[in-house]
Amino acid sequence: MNGATVPLRKNDRLMTVPEVLEELGGVSRRTFYRWRELGNAPDSIKLPNGELRIWRSDFTLWLEALREDVA
Repeated sequence: MNGATVPLRKNDRLMTVPEVLEELGGVSRRTFYRWRELGNAPDSIKLPNGELRIWRSDFTLWLEALREDVA
């Protein structure tokens, strides 16, 4: 580790990209990675093997930020 302090995320879990895509109703992997390129995807963690993980709490916050008020 690099010595950085990581806050504990009680009752949280890391989601895989396929889990996130399923939660989004079947958004394609290509679309998700395009959103990442544009800075429009939820915060993610890149593992040493190159795979991404997204904290469930970060995913939920991201979805809430996209919510529009219905008038």
